[in-house]
Amino acid sequence: MSDTRLSIIGSRAVLFEANCPFDLDHQQRFWAMATEAATWTGVREAVPGMTNLTLLLDQVPTDLNRLWQALAALWHSGRRQEIDGQLLLVDVTFGGAGGPHLAEVAAMTDLSIDKVINLHTAPEYTVYAVGSHAGYCYLGGLDPRLQTPRRKVPLTRLPGGSLSLAGLQTGVSASAGPSGWNTIGKADVVFFDPGRQPAALLKPGDRIRFRPVEVLA
Repeated sequence: MSDTRLSIIGSRAVLFEANCPFDLDHQQRFWAMATEAATWTGVREAVPGMTNLTLLLDQVPTDLNRLWQALAALWHSGRRQEIDGQLLLVDVTFGGAGGPHLAEVAAMTDLSIDKVINLHTAPEYTVYAVGSHAGYCYLGGLDPRLQTPRRKVPLTRLPGGSLSLAGLQTGVSASAGPSGWNTIGKADVVFFDPGRQPAALLKPGDRIRFRPVEVLA
C-alpha cells in the first residue's frame, strides 16, 4: 500500500489518495472505486476527486487500517469505469476584459493568440472530477503546448464564467472567487445553480467542447 494513503479530513470523512499519473485511465479507476465504495455499509457518499476519493461516513471510523486496506485493494484491482457522459458546448469570448491574460499565455507558450485559441478549442475535454468550489469541473485533455505556470500573484477575485488555465489544467469558474490561474476568456454558461436539480450542471464523465464566438483585443 506504499503508493496509497488514507487521511482523516473530518470526524466522519476520509480521503484516499494514490500516487498515479493525471490521465483518464487512472481517473476511471477512481470512478470505479467510488461506485463500489458507495455500496459499502456505513458509507454515506463516495466522491471521486483528482487522483483521490473521499468517503463520507455514517459514523466515526474505528478501524482506519482496515478501511485503508479495503480501498487499496479496490485501487490495485485496476478496475476502470467508462462513462459515456453528455457533451456540453460552451461559447467563449476570448481576450478583452474577460480574458486579460490571453496575450501573456501566447507569450509564455511562444504561440500566436490565434494558435492558442485554436489549440484550446480543438479537444473534447472530459470532466475528471467536480470540486474546488461548487460546480467547478476539473478537465482532462488540455494540449501540452498550452502548459503554463500559475501566476506569482493570484487574483483576489475572478468573475464566474472565467475561462482559465495553469499547468495541464483548464476550466471555467462556476462562481466568483480568487484564482492563481491565467484567464484567457469568458464563457457563457452557469455551472452551478442551487435552484436547479441537480444544482451542478456536469458530473464526472461528462464532456465539454469550447466554441469561440468572439476574440477581443
